[in-house]
Amino acid sequence: MAAENRSPVAEEKTSRSQTEGTGVTGVLRDRCPQVQVVGGPQVQVGQVSSVAHRRLKYASLAVLVVQNASLILSIRYVRTLPGDRFFTTSAVVMAEILKVLTCVVIILLQKRLNVKDTVYFLVDSIVFQYKDTLKLAVPSLIYTLQNNLQYVAISNLPAATFQVTYQLKILTTALFSVMMLRKTLSRVQWISLLLLFAGVAVVQVEQEGKKKEEVSSSVEGSTQNYTVGLLAVVVSCLSSGFAGVYFEKILKGSSASVWMRNVQLGVFGMALGMLGLWWSDGAAVTEHGFLFGYTGAVWCVIFNQAFGGLLVAVVVKYADNILKGFATSFSIVVSTVVSVYLFGFHVDLLFTAGAGLVIGAVYMYSLPKAAASSSPSATSSSSSASLASPRTDEGAEMEAFLPKAQGGGAYPPAVLVTD
Repeated sequence: MAAENRSPVAEEKTSRSQTEGTGVTGVLRDRCPQVQVVGGPQVQVGQVSSVAHRRLKYASLAVLVVQNASLILSIRYVRTLPGDRFFTTSAVVMAEILKVLTCVVIILLQKRLNVKDTVYFLVDSIVFQYKDTLKLAVPSLIYTLQNNLQYVAISNLPAATFQVTYQLKILTTALFSVMMLRKTLSRVQWISLLLLFAGVAVVQVEQEGKKKEEVSSSVEGSTQNYTVGLLAVVVSCLSSGFAGVYFEKILKGSSASVWMRNVQLGVFGMALGMLGLWWSDGAAVTEHGFLFGYTGAVWCVIFNQAFGGLLVAVVVKYADNILKGFATSFSIVVSTVVSVYLFGFHVDLLFTAGAGLVIGAVYMYSLPKAAASSSPSATSSSSSASLASPRTDEGAEMEAFLPKAQGGGAYPPAVLVTD
């Protein structure tokens, strides 16, 4: 009898609960149409489609390719122009200054433009937590050395040759990861490292064979030294591999944001960069000035070096390892093609074979490891757990730039909720 006397309002509520679910699921469906809910009577497809995700991946690919290729080509361009040459040591310091200022502005935005809280946060993170800051002294020293060596290498090597040879950093990073972090590599990755080394060796043999001819016929041959450039890029690859692995080792479990880490690195980078400037070009800088030789093209290089890495750090969250490997490979092709038209670089069969081996090795190394031992049920449960888990620190870094919900939190692009 009670069921027959139910009011229309009660019937409507019952019908709605049956079709839309109860509790937090129904609320999420009402307030968050982009949320996909699994486990209720119905499954509603999220509004964020796979098309939008693909567009983000393609945009990330474009950014990675442009940044990888443009930095090397632009440095090569400004270092081969006639006229007064800028001090590369001052360019490294200026890039660190711009990087630190950019990260401070981002932290200020995360603090909702509260200058007082931002200053307290910076002082606490850098000064009072000095032990945590001092951990970054070693990688900062290596990164400063690496940035200076890149200028030396690109000033003495063709852009395409540098781009191919610089992929040795994959080999050094892998070896340091195995030795320092006890990581394991798959058989495909070991084969790709061998192909990478072989490809770089083929390119160096090709370059060595025509080095004398190019030096004798080139107008600027007297100012370039292929051996110096090769040594610089090899040391840069070694330092890059060690610094990256060391950075990962000492910061495991750290809760500091990537922007705060860049500020801490930049503080040491500026100090060490100024020391290197004084040691290498102190007298010349005193005579001509810190900004001697700076042109519009030089400023473009500095901005690219300062902001390019930060931009990649933002877009890399949308790119998987395969996409990053493809971007690196494609940037080698872009650098080679542009070098042919811009610098008169000659591509022969031997260089093509070596570069092809390197491109294939980079792509092979970025392939995911085969999970032969994992069962389908384990795979599905692990993927569901990873989707349902809280956001990582990497996603939290961009929280200040995401649209806010009514409760103050930031919606991720897609959420999976189970009843």
